[in-house]
Amino acid sequence: MSDESVILINLLKVDPGKQAALIALLKQNTETVIRTLPGWKTTRLIAAKDGAGVVIYSEWESPAAVEAMRADPRMKAYFPKISALASLDSVVGSAVFNEAR
Repeated sequence: MSDESVILINLLKVDPGKQAALIALLKQNTETVIRTLPGWKTTRLIAAKDGAGVVIYSEWESPAAVEAMRADPRMKAYFPKISALASLDSVVGSAVFNEAR
């Protein structure tokens, strides 16, 4: 494995009719908080076509960077806002296979 990035996948199941509000909140958080954190590399938001979910795909330099992000007071302020719109499940791991054309 050549890329040692830590991948964080957040699966958010959004309440009906609230996907756009959730995406706006996640974009704002990424632009104002996430991108300023040490160890952050990239974030991609993926919206379910049926409006029922959003996936956050992000890459970090290390597991410690992910933990520091979660402990950051600015992030802790966002968590209740996100939970008001959606339920959250997370997976932290690393890429074990990648194929592209």
